[in-house]
Amino acid sequence: MIARRFKGVPSPVIATGQLTASTIIMIPVVLIAYGPAGLFSVSPPVWAAVLGLALLSTAFAYILYFNLVASAGATNASLVTLIVPVSAVLLGILFLGERLQLFEMGGMALIGLGLITIDGRLFGRW
Repeated sequence: MIARRFKGVPSPVIATGQLTASTIIMIPVVLIAYGPAGLFSVSPPVWAAVLGLALLSTAFAYILYFNLVASAGATNASLVTLIVPVSAVLLGILFLGERLQLFEMGGMALIGLGLITIDGRLFGRW
């Protein structure tokens, strides 16, 4: 809905506005929870990590998402969220040495079947 409302606005501008607004909203929460010392007692490597996550992960993901919404439509863009649990399980196996269980394979198969069904190209439109 928000992508349609701001159709002429470039996606980096929308992403910047959303991230700036969420940061402004969270500042009072951090001040209440940790006080002013909580903001300034953090080491420079932690600030660098937060800045890297904000710019590389979150901002870049927003830009990609809004471009995906513009090119593929909102329904197709929302299907990307179904891949999140599959990628989390696969990353856990790859980096944390977790074992793949039978129910996880079944869940991945259900997600894959759901994506194939929603896409409609394999089974055709009835």
